Amino acid sequence: MQDPAVPPTPPVPLAALLAREDLALRQIAGPTDPDLVVHWAHTSEMADPYPYLLGGELLLTAGVHIPEAAGSGTYFEDYVSRIVAAGGAALGFGVAPVHDMVPRALVAACEAYELPLVEVPPQTTFSGVARAVWQLMAQARHAELRRVTEAQQSLAAAASRQDPVPSVLRQLAQRVGGRAVLYGTDGVEVAVAGRELRPGASGALAELAAIVRPVEGPGATPTPAPSSATDTVDGTHLAAYALGTEQRFVLGVAAPRREPGDHTIASVAAVLLSLLTGEHQSGTGAARSSALVRLLLGAAPEDVAPLLGGKRWVVVHACPDGPAAPDAVAASALGAALGSALVDLDVDGEVVRVLVPAEREPAPQSGWTCGVSSAVGPQEWAAADMQAARALARARATRTPLVRHSERLGLAGLIPPAEAEAHTRTLLAPIATNPALPETLRTWLSLHGSWDRTAVALSVHRNTVRQRVARCAALLDVDLDDPDVRMELWFALRQLGHE
Repeated sequence: MQDPAVPPTPPVPLAALLAREDLALRQIAGPTDPDLVVHWAHTSEMADPYPYLLGGELLLTAGVHIPEAAGSGTYFEDYVSRIVAAGGAALGFGVAPVHDMVPRALVAACEAYELPLVEVPPQTTFSGVARAVWQLMAQARHAELRRVTEAQQSLAAAASRQDPVPSVLRQLAQRVGGRAVLYGTDGVEVAVAGRELRPGASGALAELAAIVRPVEGPGATPTPAPSSATDTVDGTHLAAYALGTEQRFVLGVAAPRREPGDHTIASVAAVLLSLLTGEHQSGTGAARSSALVRLLLGAAPEDVAPLLGGKRWVVVHACPDGPAAPDAVAASALGAALGSALVDLDVDGEVVRVLVPAEREPAPQSGWTCGVSSAVGPQEWAAADMQAARALARARATRTPLVRHSERLGLAGLIPPAEAEAHTRTLLAPIATNPALPETLRTWLSLHGSWDRTAVALSVHRNTVRQRVARCAALLDVDLDDPDVRMELWFALRQLGHE
């Protein structure tokens, strides 16, 4: 098999298996290449194991299939040649219970066909060998995941620096132990980091980058191209990744060896560089910077909004469903899914806020709980932010993936705003000095008096909710079991939220 199917786990070096003292394995024939790896262990007593092999196996046999006159013919040569043809990585021969020693003709055949032959002693079972293979795979997988996680964190940190593109390239080159190159739209090296390459490898990497870059013709749409490509030149492993679909930037990576996890690490770097080069290419990053500067210098939000590309907006507050707090990469990914690059991770690092053009209707996002404001103009962004926060609190309390702020005003629309404001201030004056009291009462009423769900929405203990609600009842001198009282307070608290 030229391209055997392999499991989604790191392979195990045969040398690591031989080093296990508890197995007492011994290689007695074949090449002793330290780079030779095993993808799994398989036991078979078939005279022709070829149909049952996928490639990359350590094939284990006790020689039950060997006929008595095998040594005088071509049996062993045929047997070993079929294992090699199937892509077997090595042959393990158990010297018990059928044979007292490994047949000499089998040793000679393995030497001739360059198939590693391992002697399995009587005290070592085949199931023990298979278990050891999977244990080593699990250890390798754990090490790979840890390496990838550490690389993701360092790449995300590099992307947030003042010189993000060179920083990401330097971090990538360090993680793969080679060289990282960013090619511009014309194929010229824009930025590089890491070790120098041999002329042959350097030219081959540039050619590989040209393969994944869309070819544009005059007045024609870009020709489809693969998103990535790999090659090996002069012992150097090369890979190229197209950055986005519209830009023609390409990331090139060269490494002296191909380690498990390298592709994942390079893919993370490619995503980050796609975002960075995408801003440079489209100018949206400059527009956002200009909008921020104008706001800081006193411009009105409605004057700045055209730079951001929208007239009406919604604010989305989101928190991840799992226990882990969101990081910068997760926040950016959420913004991309919602169709906006205007993303903010709050100071506590628990909630992601996204400003989204109203025409891009936010939809529920897998792994996130979201609260969405009503559509507003730029002058109402602050009010929309409060709406989204309250919608998120309700979504968390009711365990709903996405809750939208209700735009229906009901009876509130029948009362002049000035009179409603005056009534609200008078009614809620006794509790207005402590912001936690109106907020607790509003949340408690919105959740129909549920102590537990209010506690979840406010991230406090249910006894704290009881104490605050009782305090509100005492200060306001009202009976909160009275539905008329609840209705009046709800009206006032809603008006307070719109101020």
